[in-house]
Amino acid sequence: MAETSHWTGSEKYLCDPALAQAFHMARTLGMPLLIEGEPGTGKTELPIHYAKDRGLDLEVYPVGSKSNVEQFVARFDHVKYLRDSQIEILNAQREEKGLDSKLTTGDRDPDSLNDYVVKGPAAVAYSKPNSVLLIDEIDKAPREFPNDLLYALSHRKFIMPESGEVIEVSEEDMPAIVITSNREQELPTAFKGRCIYHYIDFPDQDTMNKIIDKHHPKMDEKVVRVALDVFYHLRRLGLERAPTTREILNWLKYMSEIAPNEAVKKIAGLEGIGALIKTQADMERVSRMIGADESFGANLN
Repeated sequence: MAETSHWTGSEKYLCDPALAQAFHMARTLGMPLLIEGEPGTGKTELPIHYAKDRGLDLEVYPVGSKSNVEQFVARFDHVKYLRDSQIEILNAQREEKGLDSKLTTGDRDPDSLNDYVVKGPAAVAYSKPNSVLLIDEIDKAPREFPNDLLYALSHRKFIMPESGEVIEVSEEDMPAIVITSNREQELPTAFKGRCIYHYIDFPDQDTMNKIIDKHHPKMDEKVVRVALDVFYHLRRLGLERAPTTREILNWLKYMSEIAPNEAVKKIAGLEGIGALIKTQADMERVSRMIGADESFGANLN
């Protein structure tokens, strides 16, 4: 029986009630959870922390522009199969000549096609009911990729290439599947219909304070307050790429190595701002803002 307890987060992951409910519903119904939201809102971290907290196996498929179902599910290694078949022929010829030594194919047998099936994250996860499968950033995939998954998601089975082996799970034993999207492109309606859907809003300042406390519980309160003021001020500027949760956590991790009073000065002076700002245009804009508003740093102390 798959793990379907109501998970509300862990020591390092703050899971809001609506997301926790959607995740529980998806696992209870044996359906994938599709999470959309802007980058840095914790979409990818959910299954990672859930698997770690529950001690479950995690399979990850990072989606790219060349992703296909063969990579995701399984592929047949034709090159290795052909090579091993040729080795078998050579060994038979050597035996006829009275030669004792044989070339090796490892533990593979050309008569056993399963030996040449390379299982991808999906096939591995479907083989383990108590596992977690993360399909990360599916919006980066070619248009046909999510459509090709419809059969598997609705029928809960994969057929291995060449060998014909069927990997199938019941609704109760479905692994926990989390699919993330940054909405770079709209996903097919039929695909969304096979999922439980949840949109993660970017955390407000109070929630972000709680997230920071999860990751940096010993951080000086004033350092956190000043960093949050800078962070949300930058997000309100309408930058090309607004800073994300991951980036303020990294910034504060660096500042945690510095004495609190000194860290406050550095944060107010936007030292190490490269942890938050990721484009040249945004960096120039922030620099102009600092030059035009000399009181910017003083207002944060």
